[in-house]
Amino acid sequence: MSATPAPAPAHAPDSLEALKARHGERYRWLVLATVMIGTVASILASTIVNVAVPALSHHFQLGQERAQWVSAGFMAAMTLSMLTTPWLLARFGYRNTYLGAVALLGAGGAIGGLATDFTLVLAMRAVEGLAAGVLQPIPSIIILRSFGPGEQGRAMGIFGFGVVLAPALGPSVGGVLVEHLGWRSIFYFVLPFCVLAAVLARRYLPHARPAGGAPGSHDVRLDLPGLALLAVMILALLNGLVELHSKSASQGLVLIGIALVAMACFVMWQRRATHPLLALALFRERAFTMGSIVAFVYGMGLFGSTYLVPVFMQSALHFRPTEAGAALLPAGLVLAVTIPIAGRMADRFEPRYLIALGVLLLAMSFALMAGVGAGTALWALVAIAIVGRIGLGLILPSLNLAAVRRTEPALLPHAASGINFMRQLGGAVGVSTVGIVLEWRLRVHEHDHPLAAFTETFWMIALVCALAAIAAWAMGKKNEASRGEARGA
Repeated sequence: MSATPAPAPAHAPDSLEALKARHGERYRWLVLATVMIGTVASILASTIVNVAVPALSHHFQLGQERAQWVSAGFMAAMTLSMLTTPWLLARFGYRNTYLGAVALLGAGGAIGGLATDFTLVLAMRAVEGLAAGVLQPIPSIIILRSFGPGEQGRAMGIFGFGVVLAPALGPSVGGVLVEHLGWRSIFYFVLPFCVLAAVLARRYLPHARPAGGAPGSHDVRLDLPGLALLAVMILALLNGLVELHSKSASQGLVLIGIALVAMACFVMWQRRATHPLLALALFRERAFTMGSIVAFVYGMGLFGSTYLVPVFMQSALHFRPTEAGAALLPAGLVLAVTIPIAGRMADRFEPRYLIALGVLLLAMSFALMAGVGAGTALWALVAIAIVGRIGLGLILPSLNLAAVRRTEPALLPHAASGINFMRQLGGAVGVSTVGIVLEWRLRVHEHDHPLAAFTETFWMIALVCALAAIAAWAMGKKNEASRGEARGA
């Protein structure tokens, strides 16, 4: 009698194959929605607290130099933790990493809202920042592994819509909450998003690691020396830039020197580390190297302009705060609409064309701001802001795709984390750099109208953005047969 063939082994209920079979063709969109909600929650946590800084200062009787760490501490922690995402995914898998980060974000919000000491508030802001940094690169990894080349731009555009809409609406929602419910409410606001993200993650995210296989392997270790050097670099750099604002800049220069030494040590260590925090092999790919430059400038332009434009409108043009806010809101909404459209375009056209055009539009908006005079109408300022936000919208989906699309599958988490890290670092440096240049030019023109100082600052940012167009063009042509084709989540 012939032997009966052994049945094929059934997939584990939470494996990628089982989840795909259970949910069908829509599965990849469900995964995208899941990781998008957690990322939106982290961005809300980042932006919504800014409107509560005056209330926090009054409640805890703080000076500006301490109160600003509510935002700066979050950004520093977020920048630091981004490069740990590849290790976390390799060690714990998609689901456990995502659930852990969402739980950390929710805990930071819950405990921060209950805090009666400002030190605990700062600690919880750092906790939220660490969680946000881990969450940021995951959607890009999911999109590049779950969607085919013809859908990646569309998926990135849909994700970008939520990511950009969150900071556009966050300050407005935060203002209402602080005014009617107090500053503690802005910490609690992220909790429903965290709960929803956790429920969806348990249902739709696989246990698998990006490289395949079950989580729990100890074959990849966290680069603790690299993480320590990176922490020194980031904290010294951000503190040094802040100190440059003071009358005595010597301490700031010393801190920036320490940051540069730490950066050099970090690079040397990454060359010899068995499991580096940032795989330097990525920089052998021209698209990633040039994309990192563009990402840094993108962060500078986005965060720097968000800081500079409202200050310019109120200090130099004497608009009321409500008018300054009104000028930026339409631009934020246009940005949210532009990104999905740009995502579809990224599937049809060369990404470097869209990136270069976006960078040039961003530079043009700053150049137009440099030409603004005291009698400029509010509608003209709104139009200029919209030009810049259209540029930002064209950059985001194409940049994430073009910079990492040719990356080897094993290095994809490192590439996604690296691009997000460069954008976030650019944002942190951009805000401080804009403030330093503006303060310097205001001192030079202390006997003139402050408009001249703002004009020169805008020209500086415009020049930096224009130069970044060269890097965008050098990213190279789209490779249709790239390694970025659908590989499964």
